[in-house]
Amino acid sequence: MYEIVDCAILHRLAGLCSFERVAWIKEKTEGVTLPAEPRSVETMGSTSLLQILCLVVTLVSVQAEDAYKFYTWTVTYGTLSPLDRPQQVILINGQFPGPRLDLVTNDNVILNLINKLDEPFLLTWNGIKQRKNSWQDGVLGTNCPIPPNSNYTYKFQAKDQIGTYTYFPSTQLHKAAGGFGGLNVYHRSVIPIPYPNPEGDFTLLVGDWYKTNHKALRQSLDSGKSLGFPDGLLINGQAHSTFTGNQGKTYMFRISNVGLLTSINFRIQGHALKLVEVEGSHTLQNLYDSLDVHVGQSVSVLVTLNQPPKDYFIVASTRFTEKPLTTTAVLHYSNSGSSASGALPAPPADKNGYDWSMKQARTYRWNLTANAARPNPQGSFHYGKITPTEVFKLANSAPLINGKLRYAVNKVSYVNPDTPLKLADHFNIPGIFNMNLLQSTPSTAPAYIATSVLPTSLHDFIEVVFQNNENIMQSWHLDGYDFWVIGYGFGQWTNASRASYNLADALTRHTAQVYPNSWTAILVSLDNQGMWNLRSAIWERQYLGQQFYLRVWNAQQSLANEYNIPNNALLCGKAVGHHP
Repeated sequence: MYEIVDCAILHRLAGLCSFERVAWIKEKTEGVTLPAEPRSVETMGSTSLLQILCLVVTLVSVQAEDAYKFYTWTVTYGTLSPLDRPQQVILINGQFPGPRLDLVTNDNVILNLINKLDEPFLLTWNGIKQRKNSWQDGVLGTNCPIPPNSNYTYKFQAKDQIGTYTYFPSTQLHKAAGGFGGLNVYHRSVIPIPYPNPEGDFTLLVGDWYKTNHKALRQSLDSGKSLGFPDGLLINGQAHSTFTGNQGKTYMFRISNVGLLTSINFRIQGHALKLVEVEGSHTLQNLYDSLDVHVGQSVSVLVTLNQPPKDYFIVASTRFTEKPLTTTAVLHYSNSGSSASGALPAPPADKNGYDWSMKQARTYRWNLTANAARPNPQGSFHYGKITPTEVFKLANSAPLINGKLRYAVNKVSYVNPDTPLKLADHFNIPGIFNMNLLQSTPSTAPAYIATSVLPTSLHDFIEVVFQNNENIMQSWHLDGYDFWVIGYGFGQWTNASRASYNLADALTRHTAQVYPNSWTAILVSLDNQGMWNLRSAIWERQYLGQQFYLRVWNAQQSLANEYNIPNNALLCGKAVGHHP
């Protein structure tokens, strides 16, 4: 983030602000020509001086619309009983889940994170696109973790986004102890949304939970053992919650799956769910009795309280598990005359395995007539008419390597180095990662451990096929981007599978499920330079290697493509001794 207005105008006119910043002003304001070569203002003519004055005034005016939000969050341990037994959890400002981060499109966030744990810690912002700014992504490939009794200040912008997102710890297995929270980006007043403003807004963080301490769970994975099945489900960190509304009014429910392993199905007794948004995309507003939400995903629905005044059950249950887990909350009418009663609404009846869920996923369509976060229709970019520059077919697997369970992508099981990849790339430190290992198609060779990076070029348009040959649900997430989910199918993907693609109104989102023994295809416009994590959203699999990094590169380095390394960047590994 380049804060142009932090210099006095007189200093800027005296040439004391860098030409780099002046160039950035030029990028942000069209139709004005600046000198081709860096010069102090004293050497410019009066016309150029006037141009700079106008640019500064224009920029101050533009910047005034983009508010700054300042936060200080302290991360500590605490003892709570989410499943009726005391256990250690991770708190942020004493809260579990952490504070809800409510932003408006284009808000600038300055968030000082103080780590009071006994281990290094990082937060990642799940679904925030971090335009040109992978330095703030909050994963071990881009950031050094924050040491105990230390702090780091994140600086990022919720640029051109409206929607429901989350944040959570990316380090170790901290997510199993908490540290997650809701992150909602609301529309600016000048940008209409395709539905009336709801009466109220509820954030529901739904996820599976283990009673075992996160360090013990981590030791289990390190020894080559799976985490096993969770002990229960929570809504907002509790086994029992209540949400209150007024009869006849409509409310938005923002539902995110913050769990580690299981897909969930969400439903409300006696009430229809009108889907209006999925991870930043306005959708066709279909009505559903229930919705499947897979690990790492978020959806927003409108619910009208149009039933007799009483309380109703809100239900979440695991999907595709031998032993289903169920949790309930209560939708309380403010004029309620009785408590919730009757049978819980049943989950979907899958007659053919995953057929119901896949059919539902195909009904999620982009609302092409609605505005996006900027005042242009969402469908103005015709993704289906662009020929991909490259095609990557990625297959997950669960091999034993050196006698221990690992997870791999195209036979490469990722391991985090001591030096973040982004720092190694920036400082030209050799030997940290390898861009020649990960093949574009699955391999039959033995799996091995390595730090794999897939090289791509800025402005490439790629097709990615996730091929799942395992009998377990997969969920894939790409940091820094959203992508078009253009197809789902059972069995093996082939070139002929493209005939079933939705090339007209597929959703853009940041996390896509892949059904067992099936495939999912996406299209990605690589318009965001940086080092970006493509990973399993199922945290055991991510921890044991089902991830890699996408290096989106342009040899012509420019602030129009990517921001500079922050002055407060933490340095670790072989980056120690270098200067940001």
